[in-house]
Amino acid sequence: MKNKKQSIDFYISIDKDTAYHFVGDTLFLQNSLMLTQCTPFVLAVTRELSSIDRKDLIINLSQLEDIDSAGVTALFYVRTKLEENGKQTSFVGGSDSVLQKIDLFKPEKWQKAAIPPKVGLLEYVGTNVHQFFSSYLYSYLTLTADVFYWSVVDIFKSKSRRKGEFANQAVLIGVNAVLIVIFMSFVIGLVLALQSSQQLRSFGANIYIVDLTVIGMMSQMGPLITAILVAGRSGSSIAAEIATMKVTSELDALKTMGLNPIRFVVVPKMYACLFTMPFLIILADVFGILGGAITGYIYLDITPEIFINRMGEVMSNKDILTGFVKSQAYASLIVLTGSFYGFRVVRGAEGVGKVTTTAVVVAISLVILADSILGLLFY
Repeated sequence: MKNKKQSIDFYISIDKDTAYHFVGDTLFLQNSLMLTQCTPFVLAVTRELSSIDRKDLIINLSQLEDIDSAGVTALFYVRTKLEENGKQTSFVGGSDSVLQKIDLFKPEKWQKAAIPPKVGLLEYVGTNVHQFFSSYLYSYLTLTADVFYWSVVDIFKSKSRRKGEFANQAVLIGVNAVLIVIFMSFVIGLVLALQSSQQLRSFGANIYIVDLTVIGMMSQMGPLITAILVAGRSGSSIAAEIATMKVTSELDALKTMGLNPIRFVVVPKMYACLFTMPFLIILADVFGILGGAITGYIYLDITPEIFINRMGEVMSNKDILTGFVKSQAYASLIVLTGSFYGFRVVRGAEGVGKVTTTAVVVAISLVILADSILGLLFY
């Protein structure tokens, strides 16, 4: 490549068939400017023309035979870079075909991203707190009000419900979660009793393993473990389904057909989760207590008859009522959180994955928070 600065021509070789030359204050483009030629064109032109001591430069397109969208982008990029160096650049000439492609593919005005101003700690905290209350909490409460309103209304309007959808969601949310709930509850009851057996044996209080297992599983561990499993399993499914429907414009299609997405999509899931959660918790309680009974029989010599008799003395209606109230609270939080984040998706597949993960984390956190509050209320 030759470069005779500030005076006479120099040539810019792009490939073996294409070379652009510079005369005076004009760069003449020849043959074509296609995708494969853009990178050497941009690098060579910005390097060579930046060294020219002229303020006004011209890019002549008269001899240019063909150009594609990448070539158009390269032309405007070169002009922008030269203008940043204080050189005014203009295009002249060009066939109708070339000019039409330039007009079609020319990019919007190049703009650099504005650097956000630095803010103080108090302003940062205040902004995020305001955003939390105005964007998240308000929207969550609004969704909660809509879901519960339509849930109550649709109880008395059977024609508005999709036939068979309640049973379908009950299978997906409840029945398909039975095995994992049974297994995890059994293991937790077994381990809970096993860890306590040594201490109880040392004090000669073997029989209290029944109290510990029954009260712990029915009032605390059974509902909590079931809710966490359902949140991880079904809450993620709800968030992913609704997010995918939004990304693929299915929710917009429902609105176009005059259907309320909350009423059509969310309410059946709420019914199913509210209905199946108590049964899952009962199964968790039963198999958790069974795990404790096996541990008591093996390590503390407590026979099944003694365990059952003691269990009847320990159990109370309050524990059953507590488990039912918790089941309804947890079910509502799981469905509402999954739906809330599903409706908030903003991008494609990446956005679906992000809101699904966030929905699971937030749902489990809310379940644990609700468990703490209800535990204090029912203590």
